Amino acid sequence: MSGALLVAGTTSDAGKSVVTAGICRWLVRQGVRVAPFKAQNMSNNSMVTADGAEIGRAQVMQAAAARVEPEAAMNPVLLKPGGENASQVVVLGRPVADVTALSYRPMKAALLEQALACLADLRSRFDVVVCEGAGSPTEINLRADDIANMGLATAAGLPVVVVGDIDRGGVFAALYGTVALMPPADQRLVAGFLVNKFRGDARLLAPGLDQLAALTGRPTLGVLPWQTGLHLDVEDSLGVDAPRGPALPPHGEDVLRVSVARLPRLSNFTDLDALGAEPGVLLRYAERPEELADADLVVLPGTRSTVADLQWLRATGLADAVARRAAEGRPVLGICGGHQMLARTISDDVESRAGVVPGLGLLPADVRFGAEKVLARPIGTALGHTVRGYEIHHGVVTVDGPAEPFLDGARVGSVFGTTWHGALEHDGFRRAFLTEVARIAGRRFVVAPDTDFAAVREARLDALGDLVAEHADTDALWRLVEDGPPADLPVLASGISPR
Repeated sequence: MSGALLVAGTTSDAGKSVVTAGICRWLVRQGVRVAPFKAQNMSNNSMVTADGAEIGRAQVMQAAAARVEPEAAMNPVLLKPGGENASQVVVLGRPVADVTALSYRPMKAALLEQALACLADLRSRFDVVVCEGAGSPTEINLRADDIANMGLATAAGLPVVVVGDIDRGGVFAALYGTVALMPPADQRLVAGFLVNKFRGDARLLAPGLDQLAALTGRPTLGVLPWQTGLHLDVEDSLGVDAPRGPALPPHGEDVLRVSVARLPRLSNFTDLDALGAEPGVLLRYAERPEELADADLVVLPGTRSTVADLQWLRATGLADAVARRAAEGRPVLGICGGHQMLARTISDDVESRAGVVPGLGLLPADVRFGAEKVLARPIGTALGHTVRGYEIHHGVVTVDGPAEPFLDGARVGSVFGTTWHGALEHDGFRRAFLTEVARIAGRRFVVAPDTDFAAVREARLDALGDLVAEHADTDALWRLVEDGPPADLPVLASGISPR
């Protein structure tokens, strides 16, 4: 069986996803056949694979880093939060249940077996599998039935590297405490640390890293510097506010301002990444009506809970602001859940169970939620360009009234709606859409003729590979992959037993 490694983190958003992608890109450059893996992912940022399975978008990005086709085995369990205490459970790409945090726990033993089977399958087909943990590996209240971190590592005998985000502060305490709070069996798998998002001269860290090694018996395998512009398919809304780096200057006289409603249950926000990569496009997220005032385009993005987020949109005053924009002939785009909000009525006895509720009424359409989730990868034409997208939804939008077709949705004047995710990643269509938005908005914005979003993504993945190759101890990482955790790792005295 091939080698494998688990990348854990001291916290959510410590950098596990990008470090995993960086290791995948570094390995594939060495001629190694590598696959990413995340046993359990909690995210509303997902995508549909070629065979119609829904998996976390981060694993799709990591598969791209590894230059392989994404598949359901790379993310066997996906949890999609829909409310404060409820999630949809997706197993091998298909929804199987809606659960609360407590009702989910009895399912986890069987799901661990499923995850281990998928990991074994990948290890039989690839030279190396780079696994990503979830949250922190030291959630001591959840360790007994963990399937994503040390539960997986102990069951599969995986060496573990823990990533700490130094930009948050307290990285030494976080790294030490992550190991110290583990039971002995878990500690014996943690082979080293990676410090992420460091700004400054890494030599200043050396005394602290030496002391950390003396205290834990584990080396730091690299200090990865802070680097902007690596906004890559983040898993949750924590990443929405991450710095994107300065916008590129416009080609024309004007910039184009895009404001995105920051819905509480925001999903598939990577739909907007391609806009943010365009020179002269200023992308921001809005929570108040005044943040839409100077926008040339307002986007209502995807959401895991259309009715609840529509209520939020109304409560914040954003709904009225969007309606005023449409009445003034100013551009509005709705994507998936945002598209559903633009309809006249929403009939939902599935997701929110709210029955029939009024939509914004900006498109001549009605929405009905069905029990079966639609998972598809459609192809169509819009604004003179071929477009490929993907669909993930329970709500089906039916257009019934005068409107121009827009992908699977509709356009009425300055209001556009589509259920397709990923459409804006297609360069020709994106240029045509932005040109039309600029025309409607009266902006002297000229779209860049040569922005290649696929190349932008590829360059970002190469930059991640460079970070690992240049700033990590790749010889040590390779030894862990080949030989597993060292046999002489010490157990810290404060280790506890699992409950």
